[in-house]
Amino acid sequence: MTGTGLRSGQLADAAGVNLQTLRYYERRGLLTAPQRSPGGHRLYPTDTITLLRIIKTAQRLGFTLNEVADLLDAGRHQHTRPDTGLQAQAKEKLVEVEQKLADLIVIRDTLNAAISAGCDDLVACAGNSCCPLPFAELIRSDRADTC
Repeated sequence: MTGTGLRSGQLADAAGVNLQTLRYYERRGLLTAPQRSPGGHRLYPTDTITLLRIIKTAQRLGFTLNEVADLLDAGRHQHTRPDTGLQAQAKEKLVEVEQKLADLIVIRDTLNAAISAGCDDLVACAGNSCCPLPFAELIRSDRADTC
């Protein structure tokens, strides 16, 4: 590539990321080091915009940057290991998401119970065996008090 491509600022704007993100992704190996212009400016191929959008989308789906790197690597070597591709990783991520949803439902229900019970002071609730907040379970297991 001789003098063509996107400069860092152009790429960052087009992909909706900041310059620090570009540098970080380069250090992490998610982006290959770009060519340089005669003046020393980084020049990225235009398809880097798509790659950045893929990375950001994968992150929004809950994949870590290490997982994104694995997915990108698996995509480059499509027929090496079927357990590393998008299907396998998406199934694993879905299990994690389902667990997080279950945890959030418990949190929501506990907060609703605390609101309904009129809990207004964490310290007072911690000492009350009738409090629905989780620390009350520790007290209940220590004491056989009932409401």
